[in-house]
Amino acid sequence: MNILDKITLDKRKEVTLRKSLIPTSQLEKSVLFNRPTISLANNLKNSKSGIIAEYKRRSPSKSVINNGLNVQDVAKGYENAGVCGMSVLTDGKYFGGSLDDLLTARGSCNLPLLRKEFIIDEYQILEAKAHGADVILLIAAILSRDEIKLFSEFAKRLNLDVLLEVHNEEELHKSVMPSLDMLGVNNRNLKTFAVSLETSKSLSSIIPDEFVKVSESGISNIEAIKELRPYGYQGFLIGENFMKTDNPGESAKNFISLL
Repeated sequence: MNILDKITLDKRKEVTLRKSLIPTSQLEKSVLFNRPTISLANNLKNSKSGIIAEYKRRSPSKSVINNGLNVQDVAKGYENAGVCGMSVLTDGKYFGGSLDDLLTARGSCNLPLLRKEFIIDEYQILEAKAHGADVILLIAAILSRDEIKLFSEFAKRLNLDVLLEVHNEEELHKSVMPSLDMLGVNNRNLKTFAVSLETSKSLSSIIPDEFVKVSESGISNIEAIKELRPYGYQGFLIGENFMKTDNPGESAKNFISLL
Protein backbone atom coordinates (compact mmCIF):
# COMPACT_ATOMS: atom_id res chain seq x y z
CA MET A 1 0.00 0.00 0.00
CA ASN A 2 1.52 3.37 -1.00
CA ILE A 3 1.18 6.56 1.02
CA LEU A 4 -1.73 7.84 -1.06
CA ASP A 5 -3.71 4.65 -0.43
CA LYS A 6 -3.00 4.94 3.30
CA ILE A 7 -4.07 8.58 3.44
CA THR A 8 -7.26 7.83 1.49
CA LEU A 9 -8.18 4.95 3.78
CA ASP A 10 -7.74 7.15 6.86
CA LYS A 11 -9.61 9.99 5.16
CA ARG A 12 -12.71 7.82 4.61
CA LYS A 13 -12.86 7.05 8.33
CA GLU A 14 -12.27 10.69 9.24
CA VAL A 15 -15.01 11.99 6.91
CA THR A 16 -17.51 9.43 8.22
CA LEU A 17 -16.82 10.70 11.73
CA ARG A 18 -17.05 14.38 10.75
CA LYS A 19 -20.37 13.79 8.98
CA SER A 20 -21.77 12.24 12.14
CA LEU A 21 -20.70 15.28 14.20
CA ILE A 22 -21.60 18.22 11.96
CA PRO A 23 -24.66 17.95 9.68
CA THR A 24 -24.52 19.51 6.21
CA SER A 25 -27.31 21.91 7.21
CA GLN A 26 -24.95 23.40 9.80
CA LEU A 27 -22.19 23.89 7.19
CA GLU A 28 -24.66 25.61 4.88
CA LYS A 29 -25.54 28.09 7.65
CA SER A 30 -21.92 29.21 8.00
CA VAL A 31 -21.42 32.98 7.67
CA LEU A 32 -18.90 32.34 4.90
CA PHE A 33 -21.11 29.99 2.90
CA ASN A 34 -22.62 32.72 0.72
CA ARG A 35 -19.59 34.95 0.33
CA PRO A 36 -18.66 35.70 -3.29
CA THR A 37 -15.66 33.56 -4.26
CA ILE A 38 -12.48 34.80 -5.95
CA SER A 39 -11.36 32.87 -9.03
CA LEU A 40 -7.82 31.51 -8.82
CA ALA A 41 -7.99 30.49 -12.51
CA ASN A 42 -8.67 34.10 -13.53
CA ASN A 43 -5.89 35.37 -11.28
CA LEU A 44 -3.43 32.96 -12.89
CA LYS A 45 -4.46 33.94 -16.42
CA ASN A 46 -3.78 37.60 -15.64
CA SER A 47 -0.61 37.23 -13.60
CA LYS A 48 3.06 37.73 -14.35
CA SER A 49 4.19 35.36 -11.59
CA GLY A 50 1.57 32.60 -11.44
CA ILE A 51 2.66 31.69 -7.91
CA ILE A 52 0.31 29.73 -5.65
CA ALA A 53 2.02 29.76 -2.28
CA GLU A 54 1.34 27.01 0.23
CA TYR A 55 0.94 26.83 3.98
CA LYS A 56 1.93 23.45 5.35
CA ARG A 57 3.60 22.45 8.58
CA ARG A 58 4.78 19.00 7.58
CA SER A 59 4.44 16.33 4.92
CA PRO A 60 4.89 12.55 4.69
CA SER A 61 7.97 12.97 2.47
CA LYS A 62 9.74 15.65 4.54
CA SER A 63 8.23 15.20 8.03
CA VAL A 64 8.37 18.59 9.81
CA ILE A 65 8.84 21.56 7.47
CA ASN A 66 8.00 24.40 9.86
CA ASN A 67 5.85 24.19 12.99
CA GLY A 68 6.68 27.64 14.26
CA LEU A 69 4.68 29.88 11.93
CA ASN A 70 1.13 31.03 12.38
CA VAL A 71 -1.27 31.06 9.45
CA GLN A 72 -2.26 34.69 9.90
CA ASP A 73 1.28 36.02 9.43
CA VAL A 74 1.95 33.73 6.49
CA ALA A 75 -1.33 34.65 4.73
CA LYS A 76 -0.65 38.38 5.16
CA GLY A 77 2.94 37.91 4.02
CA TYR A 78 1.90 36.00 0.91
CA GLU A 79 -0.70 38.61 0.00
CA ASN A 80 1.85 41.38 0.48
CA ALA A 81 4.30 39.46 -1.73
CA GLY A 82 1.80 39.50 -4.60
CA VAL A 83 1.11 35.77 -4.98
CA CYS A 84 -1.92 34.70 -7.08
CA GLY A 85 -3.42 32.44 -4.47
CA MET A 86 -2.74 30.51 -1.30
CA SER A 87 -2.99 26.79 -0.77
CA VAL A 88 -3.87 25.65 2.75
CA LEU A 89 -3.34 22.04 3.83
CA THR A 90 -6.28 20.90 5.94
CA ASP A 91 -5.26 17.28 6.54
CA GLY A 92 -4.34 16.75 10.20
CA LYS A 93 -2.77 13.32 10.45
CA TYR A 94 -0.19 13.58 7.66
CA PHE A 95 0.27 17.32 7.17
CA GLY A 96 -0.54 18.84 10.57
CA GLY A 97 -3.22 21.10 9.09
CA SER A 98 -6.88 21.79 9.89
CA LEU A 99 -9.99 23.57 8.69
CA ASP A 100 -9.20 26.19 11.34
CA ASP A 101 -6.10 27.08 9.31
CA LEU A 102 -8.37 27.75 6.33
CA LEU A 103 -10.67 29.94 8.44
CA THR A 104 -7.74 31.90 9.84
CA ALA A 105 -6.25 32.40 6.38
CA ARG A 106 -9.64 33.60 5.14
CA GLY A 107 -9.84 36.18 7.92
CA SER A 108 -6.29 37.38 7.22
CA CYS A 109 -6.17 37.99 3.46
CA ASN A 110 -8.16 38.53 0.27
CA LEU A 111 -6.34 35.92 -1.78
CA PRO A 112 -8.16 33.06 -3.49
CA LEU A 113 -7.75 30.12 -1.09
CA LEU A 114 -7.32 26.52 -2.18
CA ARG A 115 -8.40 23.86 0.26
CA LYS A 116 -5.59 21.32 -0.20
CA GLU A 117 -7.19 18.08 0.85
CA PHE A 118 -7.81 14.48 -0.17
CA ILE A 119 -11.41 14.86 -1.30
CA ILE A 120 -13.40 11.63 -1.44
CA ASP A 121 -16.87 12.94 -0.51
CA GLU A 122 -19.13 15.88 -1.44
CA TYR A 123 -19.27 16.70 2.27
CA GLN A 124 -15.66 17.95 2.14
CA ILE A 125 -16.61 20.38 -0.65
CA LEU A 126 -19.34 21.83 1.58
CA GLU A 127 -16.76 22.09 4.37
CA ALA A 128 -14.41 23.96 2.03
CA LYS A 129 -17.12 26.44 1.10
CA ALA A 130 -18.20 26.90 4.74
CA HIS A 131 -14.62 27.63 5.82
CA GLY A 132 -13.88 30.27 3.20
CA ALA A 133 -12.22 28.35 0.36
CA ASP A 134 -12.48 29.55 -3.24
CA VAL A 135 -10.93 26.50 -4.86
CA ILE A 136 -10.91 22.76 -4.24
CA LEU A 137 -8.35 20.18 -5.25
CA LEU A 138 -9.40 16.87 -6.79
CA ILE A 139 -6.74 14.17 -7.09
CA ALA A 140 -7.24 11.90 -10.11
CA ALA A 141 -5.16 9.10 -8.55
CA ILE A 142 -7.77 8.50 -5.83
CA LEU A 143 -10.98 9.15 -7.79
CA SER A 144 -12.90 7.48 -10.61
CA ARG A 145 -14.03 9.48 -13.65
CA ASP A 146 -17.60 9.45 -12.28
CA GLU A 147 -16.43 10.84 -8.94
CA ILE A 148 -14.39 13.57 -10.63
CA LYS A 149 -17.48 14.54 -12.63
CA LEU A 150 -19.78 14.45 -9.58
CA PHE A 151 -17.43 16.43 -7.32
CA SER A 152 -16.36 19.01 -9.90
CA GLU A 153 -19.93 19.74 -10.98
CA PHE A 154 -20.99 20.03 -7.33
CA ALA A 155 -18.12 22.48 -6.69
CA LYS A 156 -19.10 24.57 -9.71
CA ARG A 157 -22.66 24.85 -8.38
CA LEU A 158 -21.13 26.34 -5.21
CA ASN A 159 -19.10 28.78 -7.36
CA LEU A 160 -15.82 27.14 -6.41
CA ASP A 161 -12.93 26.79 -8.86
CA VAL A 162 -11.68 23.24 -9.43
CA LEU A 163 -8.02 22.27 -9.71
CA LEU A 164 -7.60 18.68 -10.81
CA GLU A 165 -4.25 17.01 -10.10
CA VAL A 166 -2.74 14.29 -12.29
CA HIS A 167 0.52 12.35 -12.19
CA ASN A 168 0.50 10.62 -15.56
CA GLU A 169 -1.14 10.36 -18.98
CA GLU A 170 -3.67 7.73 -17.94
CA GLU A 171 -5.01 9.95 -15.11
CA LEU A 172 -5.15 12.91 -17.46
CA HIS A 173 -7.19 11.08 -20.10
CA LYS A 174 -9.79 9.88 -17.62
CA SER A 175 -10.14 13.32 -16.03
CA VAL A 176 -10.60 15.94 -18.72
CA MET A 177 -14.12 17.43 -18.56
CA PRO A 178 -15.74 20.88 -18.84
CA SER A 179 -16.37 21.25 -15.08
CA LEU A 180 -12.66 21.75 -14.35
CA ASP A 181 -10.88 25.11 -14.37
CA MET A 182 -7.26 24.12 -13.88
CA LEU A 183 -5.23 21.01 -14.56
CA GLY A 184 -2.33 20.50 -12.19
CA VAL A 185 0.55 18.17 -12.93
CA ASN A 186 2.22 16.85 -9.81
CA ASN A 187 5.92 16.33 -10.50
CA ARG A 188 6.26 14.09 -7.45
CA ASN A 189 5.92 10.34 -7.90
CA LEU A 190 3.70 9.42 -4.95
CA LYS A 191 5.06 5.90 -4.81
CA THR A 192 8.73 6.86 -4.65
CA PHE A 193 8.53 10.61 -3.75
CA ALA A 194 11.06 11.31 -6.54
CA VAL A 195 10.46 14.67 -8.23
CA SER A 196 10.98 15.49 -11.91
CA LEU A 197 9.87 18.51 -13.95
CA GLU A 198 9.85 16.20 -16.99
CA THR A 199 6.39 15.05 -15.82
CA SER A 200 4.99 18.54 -16.39
CA LYS A 201 6.80 18.88 -19.72
CA SER A 202 5.66 15.56 -21.12
CA LEU A 203 2.00 16.04 -20.16
CA SER A 204 1.74 19.68 -21.27
CA SER A 205 0.95 18.91 -24.90
CA ILE A 206 -2.04 16.72 -24.06
CA ILE A 207 -3.71 19.20 -21.69
CA PRO A 208 -6.40 21.01 -23.71
CA ASP A 209 -5.85 24.77 -23.99
CA GLU A 210 -9.11 25.74 -22.31
CA PHE A 211 -7.67 24.72 -18.93
CA VAL A 212 -5.15 26.74 -16.96
CA LYS A 213 -2.04 24.57 -16.60
CA VAL A 214 -0.50 24.36 -13.15
CA SER A 215 2.77 22.65 -12.23
CA GLU A 216 3.08 21.31 -8.68
CA SER A 217 6.00 20.02 -6.56
CA GLY A 218 9.71 20.41 -7.04
CA ILE A 219 9.59 24.08 -8.02
CA SER A 220 12.31 25.54 -5.85
CA ASN A 221 13.94 28.13 -8.10
CA ILE A 222 13.26 30.71 -10.80
CA GLU A 223 14.88 28.48 -13.43
CA ALA A 224 12.19 25.83 -12.97
CA ILE A 225 9.48 28.38 -13.77
CA LYS A 226 11.38 29.74 -16.77
CA GLU A 227 11.80 26.18 -17.97
CA LEU A 228 8.07 25.39 -17.69
CA ARG A 229 6.58 28.61 -19.09
CA PRO A 230 7.24 27.70 -22.76
CA TYR A 231 5.16 24.56 -22.14
CA GLY A 232 2.12 26.72 -21.41
CA TYR A 233 2.15 26.62 -17.61
CA GLN A 234 0.56 29.66 -15.98
CA GLY A 235 0.40 28.40 -12.38
CA PHE A 236 3.18 27.17 -10.09
CA LEU A 237 2.41 25.68 -6.70
CA ILE A 238 5.24 26.30 -4.25
CA GLY A 239 5.13 24.92 -0.73
CA GLU A 240 8.28 23.81 0.99
CA ASN A 241 10.50 26.40 -0.63
CA PHE A 242 8.79 29.28 1.22
CA MET A 243 7.64 27.37 4.29
CA LYS A 244 11.08 26.15 5.29
CA THR A 245 12.20 29.75 5.84
CA ASP A 246 11.52 31.93 8.90
CA ASN A 247 9.47 34.37 6.83
CA PRO A 248 7.57 32.72 3.95
CA GLY A 249 6.01 36.02 2.86
CA GLU A 250 9.41 37.67 2.52
CA SER A 251 10.77 34.61 0.68
CA ALA A 252 7.83 34.70 -1.74
CA LYS A 253 8.36 38.44 -2.29
CA ASN A 254 12.05 37.97 -3.10
CA PHE A 255 11.27 35.01 -5.36
CA ILE A 256 8.61 36.95 -7.31
CA SER A 257 10.88 39.99 -7.67
CA LEU A 258 13.33 37.83 -9.66
CA LEU A 259 10.75 36.57 -12.14
